[in-house]
Amino acid sequence: MKKLMAIGEALIDMIGSEHGYEVKDAKSFIPKVGGAPANVCGAFVKLGGAASLITMLGEDAFGDKIYEYLCSVGIDCSHVLRTPQANTSLAFVSRDKSGNRSFSFYRNPGADMLLGAGDIREEWFADCYCLHFCSVSLGDFPMKEAHKKAIEYARRAGAIISFDPNLRLNLWDSPEKLRRAVKEFLPLCDILKISDEELEFITGKKDICDAADDLLKGNVKLLVYTKGNAGAMAFNAAGSASSLAVEANVVDTTGAGDAFIGSFLFSLCSDHVRAEELSKLDSRRLLRYLNFSNGYCAKSVGREGAIDSYPTAAEMGLRGQ
Repeated sequence: MKKLMAIGEALIDMIGSEHGYEVKDAKSFIPKVGGAPANVCGAFVKLGGAASLITMLGEDAFGDKIYEYLCSVGIDCSHVLRTPQANTSLAFVSRDKSGNRSFSFYRNPGADMLLGAGDIREEWFADCYCLHFCSVSLGDFPMKEAHKKAIEYARRAGAIISFDPNLRLNLWDSPEKLRRAVKEFLPLCDILKISDEELEFITGKKDICDAADDLLKGNVKLLVYTKGNAGAMAFNAAGSASSLAVEANVVDTTGAGDAFIGSFLFSLCSDHVRAEELSKLDSRRLLRYLNFSNGYCAKSVGREGAIDSYPTAAEMGLRGQ
């Protein structure tokens, strides 16, 4: 099996120890390794795949914590660089009584933002199945150009390009800057994963069925649409599929979207689906992939944290893992 690669932020989620408090009112915080690209790698390796993260950490204790943790769960960290020029990014996370989150970032700049195009090497992508990225690192700083270079190299190697906007409005000077960045990178991906909370912001439309054709443009061959406890859908040129969510006892939704796309990409990789085949996947196969990822998320949200909460291959009943 080829490996998943992800580029972007790796940070410390400082998670409020009790539900029902805003960040300013939280009594204490528990540090957990996070960042969407790292989480997606975590889901992939816990299911039995190989994954490599491309990021930059500070030369500080939190950078050490992230590096050691990612290595301990089996993520390849040979492309995790370190810098003395900025500290490792932090995200303070508060949760309401339903487990839903709000964020406050300490990242101005964070070390991850300083990774540049010159740091990316083409040989890293020789055995890359898929390159995954999000929008957090697409601001006007060096990491944006690193993304463009990584996408160029990954596509040249025949890899699938996967994009989950994973919108974080409070990291941007204005909503319009975020929208422009997302729309700049949308046509570059083969797989686009968006949530119901992001649809109208990105497209101006409230109904995914109305917006799907607008999103399936450029290189985009497969659209994955998640709806929380209402399930998920997938669209391509061959048709669509819809999967109901699996009932879950929600404890913490941190990293749930990352668990979904990470497990979805694992299913594609396990079936050796190539980029050019994404637009031809029939509804039965799409439904199978969606059902698996919905089940994966249901187990994840019943536990605290992101990668720590992700079920293993054995827990998902995968044979030979």
